[in-house]
Amino acid sequence: MDPRISARRKAVSRQRGRRRLWVLVALGVVLLVVVAGWFVLHTPWFSARVVTVQGETHETAAQVIAAAGLAGHPALIGLNANAVTNGVERLPWVRTASVKVAWPDTVHIVITEQTPVAEMKTAAGTWAELTSSGRVLALVPTQTAGAITLTAPQLPGALGSTLGSADEVGLEVASTLPASFKAQVTGVAVETGGWVRLSMTTPIAVNIGTATQLSAKYEDVSAILAKATLHAGDVIDVSVPGAPTVTPG
Repeated sequence: MDPRISARRKAVSRQRGRRRLWVLVALGVVLLVVVAGWFVLHTPWFSARVVTVQGETHETAAQVIAAAGLAGHPALIGLNANAVTNGVERLPWVRTASVKVAWPDTVHIVITEQTPVAEMKTAAGTWAELTSSGRVLALVPTQTAGAITLTAPQLPGALGSTLGSADEVGLEVASTLPASFKAQVTGVAVETGGWVRLSMTTPIAVNIGTATQLSAKYEDVSAILAKATLHAGDVIDVSVPGAPTVTPG
């Protein structure tokens, strides 16, 4: 073989070897950087060391942080915002929660709390504060001033539980009362057959009937309250929308 060809082949082989070496070195450096980065991102400098909570009134910041799974200051790199949100929203008073991560060490949680629509007496004699979905927000020893009393077939259960389906029509009415006369309503009672009856401050009563066509029924109630001369004990019946009646007490 021509010595020049042989020399050329050896030179090409050496060049290929150097290239492979550089590739291996580069891969090693990249791997080292990735491993080092992984370790750095899992150090306390990049963990949830600072957690702020905004919007809490009935739940404490500590309760929110614990429900979010952040009490142990986990690494931000592995933080699942959806899991944090879901954990916080399982708290009785939390309606919605949003989570924002701010590197290198901060998590911001903003919550919107539930608003009770009614209160219902429990078997133990305490009062359950209820959301429109029937969730028991709190159990208090005495009824809150100005709260609407819900009377329904099924009594409320433990904190965080939900009322049964038999009570749903009462909750629907309590949570949809219009501003025109909501402040005058003191109680919502669910009677036989799902018939709903309102107690008023006047004092008069309103037979809503079943929880159907509520908007039309509310319009009838508003019109009578605005125009008619009513007396204590009178009963307004709007069970047939568009054909309200008033029965003297």
